[in-house]
Amino acid sequence: MATFKAIRIDKADKGTTAQLAQFDEAELMEGDVTVRVEWSTLNYKDGLALTGKAPVVRRFPMIAGIDFAGTVETSSHPQWKAGDKVVCTGWGMGETHLGAYAEKARVKGDWLVGLPQGLSARDAMAIGTAGFTAMLSVLALEKHGISPKSGPVVVTGAAGGVGSVATAVLSKLGYHVIASTGRAAEADYLKHLGAAEVIDRNELSAPAKPLAKERWAGGVDSVGSTTLANLLSMTKYGGAIAACGLAAGMDLPSSVAPFILRGVCLLGIDSVMCPIEPRKAAWQRLASDLDRTKLSEITQEIALDEVSEWGAKILAGQVRGRIVVKIV
Repeated sequence: MATFKAIRIDKADKGTTAQLAQFDEAELMEGDVTVRVEWSTLNYKDGLALTGKAPVVRRFPMIAGIDFAGTVETSSHPQWKAGDKVVCTGWGMGETHLGAYAEKARVKGDWLVGLPQGLSARDAMAIGTAGFTAMLSVLALEKHGISPKSGPVVVTGAAGGVGSVATAVLSKLGYHVIASTGRAAEADYLKHLGAAEVIDRNELSAPAKPLAKERWAGGVDSVGSTTLANLLSMTKYGGAIAACGLAAGMDLPSSVAPFILRGVCLLGIDSVMCPIEPRKAAWQRLASDLDRTKLSEITQEIALDEVSEWGAKILAGQVRGRIVVKIV
C-alpha cells in the first residue's frame, strides 16, 4: 500500500492536533523491520500525547502510540523474518519515532520481542506498556528480596492500567495486596483482581511525615508526588517502593528519613529504554504469572478512530483497567 491509516499528530498554532489520516509509507522512518500492526493499546502517556497536555511528542508529524503487536512484513535484521509475531513497547515510539496507531510501523529489529508462547497479539496489548511496567516493578521488588513472607505490599492507582496488572500479578504470586484508589466504586473490581484490602487514596494525600507508622514491606507506585512520599514514610524497615509513574506530579516532597533511618529503597522503573534481556524476562513472566481470565475481564476494545476520545478519558481518570486498540 502506498498509504495507510494512522493517528497523525501535527503542530498547530495553539498546541497540537491529532486525527485519523492517510500516512504515506515513504514517510516512515529508518528501521530494518517493517511490521503490519494488528493491535495497540492506550496508556497514560498516549493520553498526554493525543491531547497535547504534556510535551510528549518531540517531532512532527508524529504517529501516536507507544506500543504494538503485529506480524513482520519485511526484515533485513538477522533475528526476524516475514511472518514472525512480535511485540514492541517504548524506545521513543510515539515521541521521537513514528508510533503504533497505524497499519504499519518500521522500527529497529533490536527493539522487538517475540510474542511469548501462549499469548495472542491482542493479549500482549491488553498487557501493553502498562502491564510490562507493572511486571518490571514486581521483578525489581523480588530482586530486592521482597517476598510474600515480607509483609503486605501496596499498589497505588490500583484501578488504572499499571495498578490493575500489578494487583493481579502480585496477588497470584501470594502477596497480601493493599490497593489504593480514588474511586471507591472500584473496590469490588480490585478485590476480584486479588486485592486483600482497598484503601482510599486520601490516606496518602496529606503532606508526608518524615516517618509514619510502618504499614507495608514494598509497593508499586504509578502516582508520584505526595503519594509516593507517604508510601516511603510508611514502608517497613528494609523495604522498597518501585516508582514507575507520575499521575499526580513529578515532584517528590519527601525527606531522607526513610532511607537513612529505616533502610528503605526507592527503585526506579523505566520501561522505555529498558534493555532487551530484562524485557524478554518480563514478557515471559507475564505469560506465566498473569491470570489470562482476569486479563480478559479488565480489558475493553476500541477502534483506531476512537483513540483521541479515550485519550482524554484516561487523563480524566475515567478508564478502568486496560484498553486495546484494534488496528486491522
